[in-house]
Amino acid sequence: MSRAQQPRDRVGEIPANAPLHIALCEPQIPPNAGNVARLCAATGCALHLIEPLGFSIDDRELKRAGLDYWHALALTVHPSLAAFLARIAPRPVWFFSTRAARQYGEAPIGFGDVLLFGKETAGLPQMLLDQFPERTLRIPMRPDAARSLNLSTAVGIVTYAALGRLGFPGLH
Repeated sequence: MSRAQQPRDRVGEIPANAPLHIALCEPQIPPNAGNVARLCAATGCALHLIEPLGFSIDDRELKRAGLDYWHALALTVHPSLAAFLARIAPRPVWFFSTRAARQYGEAPIGFGDVLLFGKETAGLPQMLLDQFPERTLRIPMRPDAARSLNLSTAVGIVTYAALGRLGFPGLH
């Protein structure tokens, strides 16, 4: 894999022109993070990975899932959830959980907002969801059919719905 194809860890400025900021809190499965990275590269959304990660940023499966799109990705890795929330402020943050009462389609997600998703096995911490119930959203599913959607699928559903409401900025 050439240097241009490798994931870039940018700890500097957070992109101000990204239509959305997609954040994965403690992702554990490399292909999920790679698929989300590819989605972000295709849409111009910024990607934030919040440690601890369940893989190395140089993981072969992560790179493969992101294919050769890493050069087109604004990626920031944050050392903790608290550090991420402090750094991303004052942008509005939307928290996604199967435990939320409100559906994502009801939220007024705006340009530059943050979409925060939890790790595959446990989601976001309940304490965080309790702190921001008005900003906690879910994707509707049939009751008792599945515990949750795949992380990269959930990110794709919400990201494209939000981009559609924003008029698909920068996309054609």
